[in-house]
Order: sequence, then structure tokens, then C-alpha cells
Amino acid sequence: MRLPRRRFLQMAAGAAALPPASRMAMAQTYPSRPITMIVPFPAGGATDTFGRLLGERMRDFLGQTIVVENVGGAAGSLGVGRAARAAPDGHTLIIGTSTTNVLIGALYTLSFDLLKDLEPIALLASEPLLVVTKKSLPVANLKELIAWLKANPDKASAGIAGVGATGHVTGLAFQQATGTRFQFVPYRGNAPAMQDLIAGQIDLMIEPSSNFLAQVRDGNLKACAITAKTRLAAAPNIPTVDEAGLPGFYASLWYGLWVPKDTPKAIIAKLNAAVVDALASPQVRTRLAELGPEIPPREQQTPEALSTFQKAEAEKWWPIIKAANIKAE
Repeated sequence: MRLPRRRFLQMAAGAAALPPASRMAMAQTYPSRPITMIVPFPAGGATDTFGRLLGERMRDFLGQTIVVENVGGAAGSLGVGRAARAAPDGHTLIIGTSTTNVLIGALYTLSFDLLKDLEPIALLASEPLLVVTKKSLPVANLKELIAWLKANPDKASAGIAGVGATGHVTGLAFQQATGTRFQFVPYRGNAPAMQDLIAGQIDLMIEPSSNFLAQVRDGNLKACAITAKTRLAAAPNIPTVDEAGLPGFYASLWYGLWVPKDTPKAIIAKLNAAVVDALASPQVRTRLAELGPEIPPREQQTPEALSTFQKAEAEKWWPIIKAANIKAE
């Protein structure tokens, strides 16, 4: 029998206002059906790969299938909005990144609040960026790159994977920190930008480190610095920004997991336990080591740690985006 629209809305509102006892009962039987994990990008990308890897392991812990749903578009804001509007029962998750859960807050006028309409589950992994130049650029390290850029204002070009993307925003911050000026050249992703960098058509890039390590090892690109406090295990010969002469210039591409606001705390705790179990799995750790992202220490895999980190990232990057008057593509 089909319910009248008014009756349906009344029932939906009543479910959202369940008393604590009912919420406790819901948490005790959770999960009661398959879980949807929204990936706010098309299938086949890094976030999609990570989400499927995580979901497979979490399924064993939770006892329910985790179905990945790809909701791409508008730099991930369509998928994030869908998650924010979902029922707060733990059966809809979203795996997001620094782009989808921080940067879009300054790039778009959103119908939801990134920091209030989603509850954090855990920080999953992060990957520092790498400052690289074309092989023919007459610099050998970060200090020489900064000096060359200062001596040649507006002459250099930096490839970016789209306006407002991580590399673009970090490049703006790099200009502010170093007092340099160069042009940004937007591409449809990192791959075509790197092809032009190798070919010498552009001068530099600042993007996730895993994109460049093979080309650096083969001598096709020159690495100047890692934007992190510690060196990469996969490339221990590349100095950090602290060592290379630009102390404190940290930036990363990171991943987190969220649920809609008002999800019961007991469900959040169970999901967090499933994530911690997954991230401790040797299979997951081995695969992530191959992909590039590094898993944070156990004490940073908490909802509170992700909440604090996400807010700090917003406070850091939103003013830079707004000051540059960047408009989303």
C-alpha cells in the first residue's frame, strides 16, 4: 500500500527523533543490512581503490557487505552532499579527501556544512606532496628553485590537476611563503600535466609524491623536497621542506571516513573499531604502501583526531583560496 506523502514525511521525522532507548537498540543491532560507502569520485581513481580495499576488510569485522557507490561531480561535492542528507543510522558512509571535505568548502556555495553535517569516523591515511621540476631547469635543490623563481618572476609555469585542486592551492601557499610568482597551467588530472613536465613544456609541479617517484628514480624529473616533517620511506634521499630551507611548509593529500550527523555514538564507535582493524591488516598495509598513502599512528585513528585535523585544515586553506578568489570549475 502506498503511503500519502504527508504520512510518509511524518514517519521519517519520527524516525529521526527516536528516543535514546530506541537509538541504543538500533546501535546494538547494527549493522542490520548492507552498508553503502559513497566515493565522491568516478570509479577507478585512488579514492575508489582505497574505499574498496577498506570496505572489503571492514565487511569481515562488521558482518555485512559494504557496497561502494560512486557519486562523482563538482570536485566531490555532489557525493558529500548525498552523504550529509542520508539517514543517520550508520548504513551510509563516505570516504573523502582533503579536497572533498575541506577545499570545496571555500570553492563552492554548499547546501550543507562540511564541519557540522558529517560525523568523523577516522583519519585513514595521508600522502605528502613533492616539489618537482623539469630536468632541464637550472636548479639542484629547493633553495636554488626559490632563488631562480625570484630572479625570473612570472616566467615559470606550474602544472595543476585543475583549478582549486590540491596542487593549485598548495602552489598559492608556496608563492606566499617564498615571495615568488609563477603561472598555473590547469590540466585534466595529474597524468597529462606530468607528461608535459617530463617533456619540458612546463617547469614545476607540487602534487602527491607517489605520482613522481618512478620518474625521479629514472632521472626524468628533479625532486626538491617533500612537504612533510619526515622523509618518505619509499624515497629516503629526498629532503623534507624543513631540511631543504622552507621550514613548516607542510601539505598533504589525506583520506578520512564520515557518517551523517546525529549517527548514534555507539555506531560511530563500532565503525571506528572496524576501521582500526582494517588499517592494522597486513594486506591493507601492503597495498597502501604500493599506492603511496601512509597510515597514521593508532592514536590518530580516532573520530576526535579527524575532527581536530579537519578543522585545522579548513582554517589553514580556506583563507588562501578566498584571498586568491579562486572559482570552482
